[in-house]
Amino acid sequence: MSAEVKRSVLQLSRLERIMDVVFALVIWRLFTFLPTQKVGEGKWASVSEMLIAEWQVFVFVLLAVVIVIIYWLQNNSLLGNLKKTDGIHTAISIFQLFFVLLFIYSIGAGVRAGGGVDASAFESITAMMVGLMSLLAWHYAMHKGGLLDPELSAEDAVYIRQKNMAEPITAALTIPFAFVGPLAWELSWFLYPFIKYLYSRVKKPENVQSNN
Repeated sequence: MSAEVKRSVLQLSRLERIMDVVFALVIWRLFTFLPTQKVGEGKWASVSEMLIAEWQVFVFVLLAVVIVIIYWLQNNSLLGNLKKTDGIHTAISIFQLFFVLLFIYSIGAGVRAGGGVDASAFESITAMMVGLMSLLAWHYAMHKGGLLDPELSAEDAVYIRQKNMAEPITAALTIPFAFVGPLAWELSWFLYPFIKYLYSRVKKPENVQSNN
């Protein structure tokens, strides 16, 4: 293995580590968005009263946690099928992390503003961009040559790409629901299992690896 290849393999390992750290910090940041009550404030008389009064915030944050977990799993799937990375692929992945952080920013803006059409649409758009950056990185890896796991065939790579299209498509479909109302927008995210099922119906190559 040449020195250049060793550096590319090491760079992939560092990229995976950075992504894990960012996603972990994002989940922690989401937790901090949950409502709290300081001693002496007297805003709520009990925990149940707080849950009833702030249920939308809890649903909002829980939904965001689920979206983050889905994208983290998607990253594991895609990066796990790479042999190495290069400067362009890494740059695209860093842009993906930027949109992950922007997604968290949109969550915070929505919580502080009490929700709203613009906040929900902003969240959907940033979530969609996270998925698109992930697919763009995979598309680049497919056509660059030498980045994919050598055991993957071209059919395998196409199958993996198709299987990971459900995330950004779901996010895109939720955008118009933001203009209907907060409940409709939240429920629209439940389209994801159905869309994921449709893409899972794509014929799987016989030699595709089990970790996909």
